[in-house]
This record gives sequence, structure tokens and C-alpha cells, in this order.
Amino acid sequence: MSEEIEIDTGDLSRRMDGALGALRNEFASLRTGRASSSMLDPIQVEAYGQFTPINQLGTINVPEPRMVTINVWDKTMVSKVEKAIRTSGLGINPQLNGTIIMLPIPELNEERRRELTKVAGDYAERARIAIRNVRRDGMDQIKKAKADGMSEDDQKFWESEVQDLTDKHIGLVDKALETKQAEIMQV
Repeated sequence: MSEEIEIDTGDLSRRMDGALGALRNEFASLRTGRASSSMLDPIQVEAYGQFTPINQLGTINVPEPRMVTINVWDKTMVSKVEKAIRTSGLGINPQLNGTIIMLPIPELNEERRRELTKVAGDYAERARIAIRNVRRDGMDQIKKAKADGMSEDDQKFWESEVQDLTDKHIGLVDKALETKQAEIMQV
């Protein structure tokens, strides 16, 4: 027959960890009532003929708990940065002071908190889908190995390994979501 066929669970685990990392980045961009420079990470500004992250157009500071400032380096870009923030859906009203854009972070109301928990839930669901896609790839590898002569016992073993890895990562997504939702709802 054939020698032992191995499935690369390390690669599957790395890809699942990547989905978790992407989820954490998305969670960092959700506003929870406290100022954070990472909440501006997803915003892209049309600058110099292409879309550019805000942090490449100016210096972002958090001088106080409810204020973010952006010191835009090129004064011709100030209005474009301001417009990108207004249209981003963050619910922040930028205030101009020369080349400095001040973003006062308002207190979140109950309705906005509920919306943000739904957004967090959507982010978590996308991470779960990404993890399940990695599981499907792993199961496809196992089916291919079975066709190449893997024994049925080995097939069952690797399927349970891949499923355990999936369950562990889905559990981590659920725990991260629960923590983020509690943080958002905290007054």
C-alpha cells in the first residue's frame, strides 16, 4: 500500500489564526466611546489618484480620552481627509483647525451601542465563515489523500483533528465577540 499520509494541520491552524487576527483588527476599529487611533484604520482617503489610509497622510494622536487629532501633512488634503471621515459611517463630526482635524468622540447612546454590537456580530460571522472555509480545504485534502490510499482509520483521525481545530477557533471567535459586545454595551 502507501506510507503514512500526513495532513498539514499547522498550515490550517495558521490560516484560522489569520482569520482571528483579521477579526481582532476589525474589532479594534469599532468605536466604544473611548478615543483610539485604530478606529481610523479602515478609512481610506482618495489622495494623489489612489485610495490611501489616513495614517499615511498625517499624524494621528489621542491627546485626551474623548479626542483624536489628525495633523495632516499636506494642507491640500485636509478637506479630502475630513470628507472621508464624514462619509465613513463612524458617526464622528470632524472639526477643522488649520491643518489639524479634531475628532471629538461623543458619548454612545443606547441605539448606537446596539447597532455596534450587531456590526461586531457581523464581523464575527465573517471570521467564522473564513474558519469554516479553511476546514473545508482541510477536509478536501483528506478526501484527496483517501483517494491516494489513506486508510479509513487515518481518514477518521485527520477529520477529527481538523474538526477539533475548527471548534477551538470558532470558540475563540465567540469569546472575542462576547468580550467586544460587553465592552460596547458598558456605559
